[in-house]
Amino acid sequence: MVLKKDEIARFIDHTLLKPEATPAQIERLCDEARRYGFAAVCVNPVYVRLAAERLQGAEVAVCSVVGFPLGATTTAAKVYEARQALADGASELDMVIHVGALKAGDYERAQEDIAAVADVCHKGGALLKVIIETALLDDAEKVTACRLAQAAGADFVKTSTGFAGGGATAEDVRLMRQTVGPRMGVKAAGGIRSYADALAMIEAGANRIGASAGVRIVEQAPD
Repeated sequence: MVLKKDEIARFIDHTLLKPEATPAQIERLCDEARRYGFAAVCVNPVYVRLAAERLQGAEVAVCSVVGFPLGATTTAAKVYEARQALADGASELDMVIHVGALKAGDYERAQEDIAAVADVCHKGGALLKVIIETALLDDAEKVTACRLAQAAGADFVKTSTGFAGGGATAEDVRLMRQTVGPRMGVKAAGGIRSYADALAMIEAGANRIGASAGVRIVEQAPD
């Protein structure tokens, strides 16, 4: 597979989620996303309004995060956070699954947590991606997490936050794609720093890439 610069750019969520990110850095992120034609920028909730204003008129979505990076906030808090992000201008949300409930086998609680946020997203015309945090799961748990997200009405499953050690692997992406089938989205994120990395994830089944190295990835792609 070979993807040209403009083709691979449309897979990328250009991401800056570091706690020390400044407004100027977010503005630069947005300007790069507009210039390169990325699918979205992904920013922390405090910067959603700034990103939405900076990207007004651009074909670049504003994505934010919910329950990030632990997934251990209450469902009510996640719902509030989702509503606020949508009100501020986000059209995509990446939420972290309740990892502890999943690990404990409390699947009903984990699914209800996702479903509550999915309801807010879909009523607001937004997409929901569920971060399953693959570094903390065995393969059986990864499959279960994907099935719970799918049953709860999420639009994507996503590998990682990038904050729990490890990151996306082609093997995990392939497993996730096999689990959810062709209709649900799969987002690979965490440690994707080159064109070769991104291409490997896409070949494994990802249809979105979360990366802080989006510019480098595109500049390494052929014209």
